[in-house]
Amino acid sequence: MNAIMRRQRLYLIIYIVVSVLTVGCTGSSSEKPGNGHVPNPADTLYTQQAAMNIYGYQPIRALQIIDSAVIVGNLSEMQAEICRARILSSTLMKEHIDSMLGGTKDIRLDSARNIGERMLKHDSIKTNLKRQKEVLEILANTARMKNDTTGWLKRSREYIDICHQLGVDSETDALRTEAEIGTAMHCLGDHKQGMAKLDSAINKLDATFHRENNRGTFDEMDALIIALKRKILLLASHGQYAETLPLARRILEQLDQYERHPNDFHDGSPREPKDAQKRTDYIHFYRNQALNYITSAYAALGENGNMLTAFQKIEKGVREVTAREHIARYDALQKQIEAERQEVKSRRAYTIAYSSGFFALLVITFAIILAIKNRAINRKNRILAQQISEAMNYKKMFWEEKRTQAKAVEPSQEKEFTDDQLFQYISDIIVSERLFLDPKFGRQTIMDRFQLSKERVGAIFSKGSEFSKVNSYVLKLRLDYATKLLLEQPDKSVVQIATECGFSSSTYFSDRFRQHFGLSPSDFRREASSNFQQQTDHFV
Repeated sequence: MNAIMRRQRLYLIIYIVVSVLTVGCTGSSSEKPGNGHVPNPADTLYTQQAAMNIYGYQPIRALQIIDSAVIVGNLSEMQAEICRARILSSTLMKEHIDSMLGGTKDIRLDSARNIGERMLKHDSIKTNLKRQKEVLEILANTARMKNDTTGWLKRSREYIDICHQLGVDSETDALRTEAEIGTAMHCLGDHKQGMAKLDSAINKLDATFHRENNRGTFDEMDALIIALKRKILLLASHGQYAETLPLARRILEQLDQYERHPNDFHDGSPREPKDAQKRTDYIHFYRNQALNYITSAYAALGENGNMLTAFQKIEKGVREVTAREHIARYDALQKQIEAERQEVKSRRAYTIAYSSGFFALLVITFAIILAIKNRAINRKNRILAQQISEAMNYKKMFWEEKRTQAKAVEPSQEKEFTDDQLFQYISDIIVSERLFLDPKFGRQTIMDRFQLSKERVGAIFSKGSEFSKVNSYVLKLRLDYATKLLLEQPDKSVVQIATECGFSSSTYFSDRFRQHFGLSPSDFRREASSNFQQQTDHFV
C-alpha cells in the first residue's frame, strides 16, 4: 500500500513539473499572454508576400523565406518556383545574387530563364492560363534584360495572347506589353510600325478615361503614363519636341486626378502604392519626369520663359521631395532602433524561456532518476529486511535446539567438555540471562562467571564457534536483539534501543547496524513493518 502511494506521489510531482514547464514556455512565446490564439502556419513570416516584399534588396533572404514557406505548407512547390524565377530576374541586387550563384555575370538571368522554360513544359502550367501568364512575364523580362530582342519579342507576343484569352482582367497587361513592343520595334528601325503599335496602345488606354462616370483604374493609368513616356522619348530622339508637350501635359493631368481622387483609382494592382506616403512619392516622381520633358522641350524650342517656369516647378518639387526624404530617413532610423530594441527584448525573453525550460527538464530528469534509484533501494531494503527476519527466526530455532542439547550435559568438570560443547553451554547462559546487554560485558565477565582462564576462553571462541573474538560475538548478539526490539517495540526510538542493547552511543549502533545488515535501523524497521503489513493484507 505504501509503495503504491509513493508511486502515485511521484507521478503527481512529474505531472506538476511538466505542466509548469509547458505553461511557462507557451506563455513566453506569445506576445500577449492569455490571448487564446492558436498558432497556425499562416501566422509565420514564411509567406509569399513576405518574400516578395523584400526581394528587391534582400534576394537571399527572400529565397530562404520561399523555401521555408514550402516546408511549413504555406506555398506549393510550383508557385515557389515562379517566385524564385521572379526574384532572380527582377532583384536590384544583381551582382550580389550573381556572386551567390557562382560569380558569372547575369547567371541569375540564366537561372530564371531555365526555371521558366522548364515550368512551361509542366502539365499544371499548360492547363492554367494565369500561371502561364506569370511565367511568360518573367521570361519576357529576363530576355529584355539580357538584350535578347528576338526572345523578348517572342515571349511578349505569347504573353499578350494569354492576356487576351484571360479577358478583361488582363487587357491592361496586354496593352502595357504592346506599348513596350511598339517601342522596341521603333528602336530596331521599324519606326512606322513601332509608332503605330505604340499609338494603338495609348489610344486604347486613354479611351478608358473618357468612359462615362469612369476615370479608369490605377493599373490603367500607370500603363498609360509609361506608354506616354515611351512616346515622348521616341519623339525627342527625332527632335519632335513640340509634339512631346501635349503628351507630358496629359501625364500631369492624370497625376492631378489621381492626387485629388486616389480612391477612385484603387484596384489593388501590384504597382499601386500601398499607403499615402508611397502614393505621394509615386506622384512626385512621375510629375518631375513630365516637367523635365516639358523643360527640355521648351529649351530645345527656344522658349526660355516657359522653360524657366517649368524649371521652377521642378525645383520646388525637388525641395519637397528632399525634405520628405530627410523625414522618411529619420522615421526609418527610429523604426530601426525600435526594431532592434524589440529584437533584443525578444532574444532576452527567448533566452530566459529556454533556460527555464532546460532547468525544468534537468529537474524532471533528476527527479525521475532519483525516484528510480529510491525505488530500487527500497526494493532492496525490503528484501534485505525480510532476509534478516527469516535469518533471525532460523537462528532462534537453531539456538533453541542447541540449548536443548546443552541441558542434557552436566558440566561436572571443565575437562569433560569439548570447545564446541563448552561454547554452546556458555552461549546458552549468556543469551538466556541476556548478559550481553550489559555495556561492560566482555571477556573478563565470562572468565569471572565461568571460572575459566583467558587462554581457555580464547580457545572456546576460536575453535568452538564461528567468532574469532568475544567482541564480535557480543556485537552479533546485541545487533540481533536490536532487530527484535525494532520490530516489537515501534514506539521506542533508535537511541533508546541502542542504550537497551548495550551500545555506548546511538551513532556507533547505527554504523555497526548498517555495516552488518546493509541498511540503517530506521530503514529496517520501516521495510520490515511494510513487509509484515503486506503479508497481513494478503492473508486478510
